[in-house]
Amino acid sequence: MTFPDFNARAELYLGSDRNTAIAQGARRFASAAQAIRFAFEEAAPVSLHGAMLKVDDATYAGDDLAALYRSAAFPLPRRQDIKRARARRAAHRHNWSPAQAHTAPVRQHAVMA
Repeated sequence: MTFPDFNARAELYLGSDRNTAIAQGARRFASAAQAIRFAFEEAAPVSLHGAMLKVDDATYAGDDLAALYRSAAFPLPRRQDIKRARARRAAHRHNWSPAQAHTAPVRQHAVMA
């Protein structure tokens, strides 16, 4: 499966099945990447059963849609990546102690007379 452009405008259909998704209509996104991230991070999990993404003349659904989200080419940070980065920063702050302060370079400012 090739995906031509994550930056192309896209329409996302969500619903518990394909008919429901079509009946509810499309949500329009400025980019396919934003639509995909919304589908997997914001939408109710049950709505993915009938989810379809339309980009130009192509339609992606089911496993193809999930593969786009997991793709190494996906340009946006994923929620779990953001959570991991926050946890690492918090752990780093938590492990910091005043004894480590002396290892940081000391900046001296020139005083003008």
